[in-house]
Amino acid sequence: MLHPQARALLKLIQERGVPPTHTLTPADARRYYLERRLFTQPDPPAVAECRALRAASAAGEIPLRLYRPLGSDASTRLPALVYFHGGGWLIGDLDTHDTLCRSLANGSGCAVVSVDYRLAPEHPFPAAFDDALAATRWVRREADALGLDATRLAVGGDSAGGNLAAAVAIAVRDDEDTPRLAYQLLIYPATDQRCNLPSHRANAQGYLLTSDTIRYFHDHYLPDPALDLDWRASPLLDENLAHLPPALVLTAGYDPLHDEGLAYAQRLSEAGVHASHVDFERQIHGFILMGRVIDEAHTAVTLCAAELRRVLKP
Repeated sequence: MLHPQARALLKLIQERGVPPTHTLTPADARRYYLERRLFTQPDPPAVAECRALRAASAAGEIPLRLYRPLGSDASTRLPALVYFHGGGWLIGDLDTHDTLCRSLANGSGCAVVSVDYRLAPEHPFPAAFDDALAATRWVRREADALGLDATRLAVGGDSAGGNLAAAVAIAVRDDEDTPRLAYQLLIYPATDQRCNLPSHRANAQGYLLTSDTIRYFHDHYLPDPALDLDWRASPLLDENLAHLPPALVLTAGYDPLHDEGLAYAQRLSEAGVHASHVDFERQIHGFILMGRVIDEAHTAVTLCAAELRRVLKP
């Protein structure tokens, strides 16, 4: 029951001999990922403002990109989504997810702050997590100066970015004397680095993200297998998921990470967190970025934006 548009994309990739990510150097993998967006992503929509920022952290400044939605007043303090891009902690940047962040901002009426965290293998775990956490805390601390409402702040991300968003939500849960996060948007998140749930076997080959590519990303980001059990890498393994912000967990049926997302949504619900799970059963990993060739990407973006609007702009 693979969606015909997803099937056509996979066939085209095979016919054109696009090299699998795990066969490339990190530098080439980053270049291919950036270039691919021109063929699969819609044109970036206009927004009211797109501004470069730099967040201070113990490891140095972290580049950010702030989007304010069309129709927003510059004097209005907006709710905001701090967004972490996907790419296996090794590829991806502010540009690969520019269109998605613009679309989420316009659709939700919220600001979006995209985070350009450090990448492996140059910066292995926990560098990406540390940057994600530092950026979130910085945005919350500087909210007034940025024209944002710190009491209506969400975190979100896709794939590796969903992993970072889930881990950040856990990390900031117990921060003292600061507003709590209001929401978490987790788009086919990686939540268990052991990669032993059934969907990893059922969808191991043939659906763009393969077991070989997952291992390639994993080994660059987590060179020590013992780190798989660290909740910052595998939020599903954290013993206490109570008192976390409400969540939307979106999954794809032909994704090796499918069962990790489902399991995380279930754990959140069992811990008393208001968590919703929506499965695009006919889709592949990464589809939300592919609105030029996969129509259901627009449905997914619209759903995510509507939920952000519902929770953050009541």
